[in-house]
Amino acid sequence: MSRPPAWEPLETEILADCRVFEVARTRTRSPHNGEVYDFFRIEAGDWVNVVPITENDEVVMVAQYRHGADRVMLETPGGMVDPGEDPAVAAARELLEETGYRAASVERLGGVNPNPALFGNRLHLFLARDVVWQQAIQNSEREETSVELVPLREIPERVLAGEIDHALVVAAFYWFEKRAAAAAT
Repeated sequence: MSRPPAWEPLETEILADCRVFEVARTRTRSPHNGEVYDFFRIEAGDWVNVVPITENDEVVMVAQYRHGADRVMLETPGGMVDPGEDPAVAAARELLEETGYRAASVERLGGVNPNPALFGNRLHLFLARDVVWQQAIQNSEREETSVELVPLREIPERVLAGEIDHALVVAAFYWFEKRAAAAAT
């Protein structure tokens, strides 16, 4: 079975600049009938998410209120990659800013598209081992977070119970599990 052909983008217009992303409309030609249709997408820079593990096999997690979900979520640290910034550098920076923990190094786990129906950016996933506390959390005026140390062995049950519910965080743990399983063979 063959895959469907790509559509031909004709023009893109930015409809809204929302500080951390833009909303764009792209006029696109169908490869099937030649008709032109409008599609909407969110233009955002790349993101990082890091699974930080202490020497005691605890995951350094962040609890914060998320406006989209209208509740406090338990997540691994992450955020936006600044223009021109290496994703590994962004992962180490976000870890330090959001948790106060420092990683001697970060290891790439993989990457995913957050939602290809709406986004064209990438989420870069990293692992940081033997992280150590260095400084206070550096929250901006738009966020308030707290740090929770969660035993690594509890992560699967917390995901299944819905306590860890952020799809991109679950993706990070999936990549982490796959890496751990590959290392064990």
